[in-house]
Amino acid sequence: MAPASLTRPTNPFPCTSPSPRWRRRRPEAARWEGGRRIPSLVKVSCGVSRRRAVSEMAVLSAAAAAASSIDLFSLSSMPARAAMLEPDAIRFRKLDSGVKLEDVVQGEGPEAQEGDLVQFNYVCRRANGYFVHSTVDQFSGESKPVTLPLDAKEMIHGLKDVIVGMKAGGKRRALIPPQVGYTDESLQPIPEEFGPRRSLLSHAKEPLVFEVQLLKVL
Repeated sequence: MAPASLTRPTNPFPCTSPSPRWRRRRPEAARWEGGRRIPSLVKVSCGVSRRRAVSEMAVLSAAAAAASSIDLFSLSSMPARAAMLEPDAIRFRKLDSGVKLEDVVQGEGPEAQEGDLVQFNYVCRRANGYFVHSTVDQFSGESKPVTLPLDAKEMIHGLKDVIVGMKAGGKRRALIPPQVGYTDESLQPIPEEFGPRRSLLSHAKEPLVFEVQLLKVL
């Protein structure tokens, strides 16, 4: 068997070759020049043009590709795809303060109540997904949890509403409108470093997305 690199692909239309094929006519159709008999040649055609052959090969390739992709969208995956397309209005609930939140993970133990001292990690993003700040380093994974009382005088009102009712180990994702967000620069949580602090406050007048994980109710 010839090596793979020397194997020539099979032509599904063998009669369409790059160069025309010729055959000799009958002997009586030959002509004479200078005392020599010169056979007459005639071009042979099988009736399939090269353009038509290429077109049909393209159709066959497209059909084969379509057939090979059917397994990627099997009927068994349809419920999962439908769940991914579920509208946000079904997955999120809106609080009286205007905060929209989603329970990602249900925690365990007693629920956090207003006035409790809590410890949590968070990631803050703009509504378009742009990263603003996080207590968890996105490269090393090292975290610096925040410990705050659930009090609207110290914590932004919208985040307080998100954490109230959570259990230790629970996670929530919320969209906090600016009127219950950083209405005062003294409100927590806010990064101590100048750069992240400035970045966060520069977006204080727009909705912010918080992903919160409650670690402890102290």
